[in-house]
Amino acid sequence: MGCSSAVMEPRIDFLQCVEKDVIVEIMLSLCDPADVVHAGAVSRIWRTCMIENGISKQLCLRKFPQLSSVARVVEQGCRTNESSVVGSSNSDFETLRRDHRVYASLLQALETLALSPTDCIEYAIGASSTDNYPLESIANTLYPRERYLNRASYWSSKGQRKPDVPETLIYRLKADFAVVTEIKIQPFQAFFEPGKSIYSAKSVRFRMGHPKSSKEIDCLDVATDQPADEKFVWTYTSEEFPMSQENCMQAFKLPEPVLCIGGYLQIELLGRVQRNEFDGLFYICVCHVKVLGRPLSPAFEIKILKQSGKFSMVYNPEVLKPMLQSLGEGEDHEASSMLSEQEVRHIGFLGYLLGGNQPVGELLEWDDEDVMDAALAL
Repeated sequence: MGCSSAVMEPRIDFLQCVEKDVIVEIMLSLCDPADVVHAGAVSRIWRTCMIENGISKQLCLRKFPQLSSVARVVEQGCRTNESSVVGSSNSDFETLRRDHRVYASLLQALETLALSPTDCIEYAIGASSTDNYPLESIANTLYPRERYLNRASYWSSKGQRKPDVPETLIYRLKADFAVVTEIKIQPFQAFFEPGKSIYSAKSVRFRMGHPKSSKEIDCLDVATDQPADEKFVWTYTSEEFPMSQENCMQAFKLPEPVLCIGGYLQIELLGRVQRNEFDGLFYICVCHVKVLGRPLSPAFEIKILKQSGKFSMVYNPEVLKPMLQSLGEGEDHEASSMLSEQEVRHIGFLGYLLGGNQPVGELLEWDDEDVMDAALAL
């Protein structure tokens, strides 16, 4: 029998027919930040479901557990509905929608920035011990040469009779909020010793975190030979990586990009392998350290909340897009940061001479006249 008109069956969104817990698990299986955006654009029902269940925030916390210390989110230029009453359902939904927007943007930034790492050490803080300060200071590890001015360039621990005594090095990163993907370390080879010994550690481990309080920050501006571990809260600890007794830059790639909240990184050097033939003690010596990652500032800023150990995360959406577009423009900043470190090294060396000490060995020739002029101008 013929039908004069087609019968249209009503369409039903399958989310309306599935249990809420199942929907959340499906959405939490999204891997690409773009999928989060696309899923929220399918329909109003999908978007509402993602917002009400905090999907973008849960995805961020799964990938970066350090975000659990973020207690408050602020979006620059964001205004809640002025007609909404505080505590009303409208106000609560506006807060959830803002959080969804901020965490989705953060997830995109973390995934994108991790693909284009650069050196993100700002300066050195201190070492658990230093054999000959300041000539063998941790500040030397920021300089990528084995020789500097009139002598070898490296950090050296104090000697120990037992090979299992560990050492730590602490560095300040270029931002309080950064994603770190890899750490590179070059052990020092004593080319001036008859056997040209390499003073590596047996293994390394990495920690990231923040000062215990804002009062501690003022004490962390200059590299010292004193241990500073008690001033920090470490929110991330890596696995242990074996180190080779080789005179080369050794790369330790983290299994997943790590979010450093607070801006400080500690390198644990575990175990000693080389005994000095003159005094019979075990030492660890490092020539150069490089931390690869990306600062999230100024698109995202972290502010510590007093006496709580928690943080406030501030998002500036006007900064994020141009920041992601200019990933390849970090070389100039690295160069200016290196010159600053050279100045710091000169100050330490001049302080050594002013203390009545005499230079050791023959002076090395300058490779760059501009660097020499900058040093003489101090």
